[in-house]
Amino acid sequence: MFKIREVAPGMTLAQHFAEARQRFLICLGVTVVLGIVCFVIYPSLLSILQHPYCQADPKNCKFLVTNPLDGLTLRIKISLFGGLLFAAPFWLWHTWRFVTPGLKARERRYALPFVLGSLVFFFGGVVTAYLVFRKTIQFLVAIGGHSLTTYYNPNQYLTLFLLMMLLFGLTFEFPIVLVALELARVVSPAQLLRSWRYSTIAIVVFSGLITPSSDPFSMFALMIPLIVFYFLAIGVGKLLGR
Repeated sequence: MFKIREVAPGMTLAQHFAEARQRFLICLGVTVVLGIVCFVIYPSLLSILQHPYCQADPKNCKFLVTNPLDGLTLRIKISLFGGLLFAAPFWLWHTWRFVTPGLKARERRYALPFVLGSLVFFFGGVVTAYLVFRKTIQFLVAIGGHSLTTYYNPNQYLTLFLLMMLLFGLTFEFPIVLVALELARVVSPAQLLRSWRYSTIAIVVFSGLITPSSDPFSMFALMIPLIVFYFLAIGVGKLLGR
């Protein structure tokens, strides 16, 4: 049913569009199915997402719902995010299968490592955001003072949490982008090494601006890996350039 031809260089533009549409529909279908699964197992997912809150404030880790539609909105939001998150490997795989036949032999050799690397770094960013979020909540609870009793709106809490995981996941693709630029001869490892001071300053500023919770723990959890990734990308670029 889902048999797909390889994209060949001799295919017409219309055939390329048909191929892309077919792969897009397959990935969209997988996302919908996984989203439905997440909708069914919503209580477990909500408990997982609530866990950092309960670690940070065990006595008051309850959600306050003031709108009759908040429960439905929350369940749909978790289902959509879960579907997209768990379907990410399918999207990357079909993107790779679509692009690979049109690449040169040397470029095709790097395609699969790039896909696998993108997945590892993306989910690494998601996990990092999840682990640091406990410190984020502790900071936000403490900064308001002890006279405040916290009962978060679940949609606002979840929006912040999911936004952090998404931003960390996307930002952790930084070394993949740098290595791709090195392979494309846009920049060289030597140029990156000479600019490490300016790049480090840019990473620090970027981490402070992009962190949605504005807490120091999240900023450092983003900043330090990006600096490490920068030098890692330089090393990988040198190895691949040999």
